[in-house]
This record gives sequence, C-alpha cells and structure tokens, in this order.
Amino acid sequence: MSSSVIRLENVWKIYDLGKIKVKALKGVSIRIKKGEFLAIMGPSGSGKSTFLHIAGCLDKPTEGKVFIKNRRVDCLDENELADIRLNFIGFVFQFFYLLPTLSALENVELPTIFKNIPRKERIKKARELLEKVGLKGRESHKPMELSGGERQRVAIARALANDPEVVLADEPTGNLDTKSGKIIMDLFKRLNKEGKTVVVVTHDPQIANYADRIAVMRDGKIIKDNVNINEAMEIIRGE
Repeated sequence: MSSSVIRLENVWKIYDLGKIKVKALKGVSIRIKKGEFLAIMGPSGSGKSTFLHIAGCLDKPTEGKVFIKNRRVDCLDENELADIRLNFIGFVFQFFYLLPTLSALENVELPTIFKNIPRKERIKKARELLEKVGLKGRESHKPMELSGGERQRVAIARALANDPEVVLADEPTGNLDTKSGKIIMDLFKRLNKEGKTVVVVTHDPQIANYADRIAVMRDGKIIKDNVNINEAMEIIRGE
C-alpha cells in the first residue's frame, strides 16, 4: 500500500478561451497509493473531471508534473500516453460511451484488439468479464437493448479488458437509479478487494462512502484529504 501508482505535483490546468482564461486546476498535489479506493468529492465545476483526465493521461497539465509509477508522463508524446492508457488504466464514464452498433461482447472485446491478442482469446476474455459483472447471457445484446445499469456494467467490463492496475471512474452512477448504482459500487468495491486501485470522482456522499479515502475539491484545489464523509459534506457546503 505504500508505493504510489499516480502522483500529481503542483498541477495547474488553464483553458484559454480567447479573452477568458479558465483555471480548472490550481496547484493540485496528490499521491494515489497502490491498491487503495479513493473518492474525489466536490460540487459541479470544482475540477474533479479535469483532475481525472490528467491523472488518466487523457489530458496534459498546463503546469506541474504527473507521474505514473514514478515515471514522469506529462512530457510524453501522444503515442506514449496512449500506450499507458491502453495497458495501465481502465476508464468508466457517466455516459458509458459504448459503441451502439456493437454487441456487449464486441464492446468489451474492443480494447484487446489494439494489443493484437488473437480473436479466440479476445472473445474468451470478453465472455469471462461479462460473466464477472453479472451479464452472462447478455453478450449478444446491443447497448440500446440493455438497461442503464447493464450498460455501465458492460463499460466496466470493457475497462477491465486489458487488466489495468488502475480504474478511474467519473460519476459512474450519475445516470443510474439507486438500485443500479449500488450494484455498480459493490462491483467497484469487489474489484478493489481483488487488488485494483480505484479512483471515483463524485458529488454523491453515498457513492464516496464506499471509498477508504476521501479527498475534497473546490475551485480547482484539493481543500482537504483523508476526511470522513461528514467532514467532506461540511466542506462542500462551506460550513
């Protein structure tokens, strides 16, 4: 648990919108340890999603340093970053981002194609992952034939396709009902117990309560780290 898998040092992200410059992150520093379950809480516009995109190598900081397993990555080119995303990080988003013309099995299989894994192995693994997330028998269904909770479970299976060390989730239950949300969060908890490092950004205290560690963001900064859920909500409400 002592070694960090992701580390940000004084990270700033400034979006230049012509006459306006939006400071989405303002000097964020954080160390995410191997095997932990971290929730990043904060209201809308606090910088949570920007943080996740930079931690996951989907974007680069304007200033500051980003390390993946002690390797500095903010200075890498896009091909090198793509390789890190492919092999090290699994992403789960609020809006699923499944390809509508592909079946559940084909959506899960997709990331493994880019690793040149033989088709027979790809299909076997995709079936195993769909069974792992409780969707055995739904392999041939396309996204529109699945419920929101089922689609998110397909998205989680896809995120696990290349056996990443870290799973990053951006408001993963935001479009789900309470029951489906619980199923998803129970699944994340199980993945964490199996050894995955899990980072979830959320504004929902019920979701954050699944984590072992909670950090709170506001106005592009991490205001406080290692807080309990009551402290987190007081900070968010400005009390």
